[in-house]
Parts: sequence; C-alpha cells; structure tokens
Amino acid sequence: MNTLSVNGHSIALDKDGYLQHLGDWSEATAEALALQEDLHLSADHWEIITLLREFYAEFQLSPANRPLIKFVAQRLGPEKGNSLHLNLLFKGTPAKLAAKLAGLPKPTNCL
Repeated sequence: MNTLSVNGHSIALDKDGYLQHLGDWSEATAEALALQEDLHLSADHWEIITLLREFYAEFQLSPANRPLIKFVAQRLGPEKGNSLHLNLLFKGTPAKLAAKLAGLPKPTNCL
C-alpha cells in the first residue's frame, strides 16, 4: 500500500496515488500530493480544486475532461473553462490530476 506523510500522519493512497479515504483530504494533503507531481499550487489551481470538490459534493463523482471544462466555464467563465487553460495548470491531464489533488476518486472513464 502506498502512503503519503502529511504533518506527521500517514495517509493511505491507492495504486494510482489517489486517497483511499476522502476524509483524509486537507489543503496540506493537496500540497503534499502536488509536491509528488512536481507542481506548486497557485490561486488558479486552488480555484479549480475547490470547484471540483463542489462538483463531487453535488454529483458524487469525479468529472472527466469534458464535464470538468463545462463546469468550470459555467462557474468561472470561458477564459478559465477551456481545455488550454486547464491543461496548462494540470500538466495535460486536468481531470485526473485535479481530482487527485482535490482528494477525489479517479474519474471512472480516465485510463
């Protein structure tokens, strides 16, 4: 089993590096996961992570790329809700990486 150390606590990860227990998520956990991905979280990242957590709370699933882009565009406008912006923020895999950083399960239709 993979683990992540955050503030002296060991957090269980699945084989793909996603949290095994959604309740283990915190901002510090997101920062630690981002560090593993060699990513520094900016305000733009946090904006998307927060939206993803809202999406999950409402629909109980992690969105794939197209629904993610549409949701972001509806909430933040087309300048942020487009594939170019999200791909730049999340290294070309916005649905997968953003879900991981948000402490959500891997989107079901992502390889």
